Amino acid sequence: MENKTVAIFYQAKAPPAVNGIKKPQKPGGYSDGGADIGFALKKAGINVLTPVANPDPTQVKDWVYPDTDMGLRQAFLDGAQIFWMNTVLHEDHPIQRIRSNDLWIVGQDAEAVQLYDDKFVANRTLRDEGYAVAASAIIDGTDVKIPASTQYPVILKPIRGRGSVGVTLINSEEELRGLIEQWMMSDEFGHSFMLEEYLPGEEITITVMPAGTYVIEGKEEVKTKSWALPAVKRFDQVNGVAPYNGTVAVIHNSKVMTAEELSDLGLIGISEACEKVSDFVKSKAAMRIDCRKGQNGNYKIFDVNMKPNLTGSGRPGREEFDSLCTMSAAAIGWSYSDFVVNVLRNAWASR
Repeated sequence: MENKTVAIFYQAKAPPAVNGIKKPQKPGGYSDGGADIGFALKKAGINVLTPVANPDPTQVKDWVYPDTDMGLRQAFLDGAQIFWMNTVLHEDHPIQRIRSNDLWIVGQDAEAVQLYDDKFVANRTLRDEGYAVAASAIIDGTDVKIPASTQYPVILKPIRGRGSVGVTLINSEEELRGLIEQWMMSDEFGHSFMLEEYLPGEEITITVMPAGTYVIEGKEEVKTKSWALPAVKRFDQVNGVAPYNGTVAVIHNSKVMTAEELSDLGLIGISEACEKVSDFVKSKAAMRIDCRKGQNGNYKIFDVNMKPNLTGSGRPGREEFDSLCTMSAAAIGWSYSDFVVNVLRNAWASR
């Protein structure tokens, strides 16, 4: 794949609502991460196609194409052989209308993203499959009925959320009803929300890479199943929730776990579970799964992220913008360029 030409795409507009549930768009549509990826690939000698002839490392839109019908068509006509879809996919996304024997994709299957981007559906499906997952329920904002079994504190979150945006620790029914009313008035997340068991223990995030061919410590390795990078521990949560990375850079509240911590049987068990989840959802790219210890000290999955943030340092002024995924990658000796090249190496055929 390293000898093919790659174009990187950003999210030009918010995805359509699904059954009245909205996913808010990230400001800039992940164009910052797209520019980071493009810059790192170019530094590694990859032929990166850009909308302008000489992209400025400080100008993010110099590096990325919009993920519109016209943007995808233009990149293809310009000679792109690999489409890196650094965007939020869904079943009506323009990428679904492009098929070619000469086109490869970096990213997830759009229909799988649409399905599992619904956090309630993802968690219920995994729970039904026997995985340890935080308990959850749907709250219909048009007819609020709070389950009698609700124990406070509890988490209220958007069903199709983005990172920790909107995720709130609630301490009483009055508080809960107040926030639901506020969200209904703003209409930012649609009319239904997710009530989730609050897990008070240690929080970790696990990056899982799909089966494929990788270069690790200078040697090519074929992975026949999904495999986890070393877990990252989160700390300094605010009101029980890790702050949005646009507010606090993850390098300031996260750290790769030590060898001793990684040898813990509970940590090994949840890492293996996350690998199996990746295979179960048929992941085709890097994904991130957030977990936390419950009252009994055992880890539970609480968030499956098919489109994790993949920002990384390299461009001027981006020294503090490593993502949770790239922090994990550094723990196995990968630079940011190594990470994105290994992701690129496992692009899949669009036909």
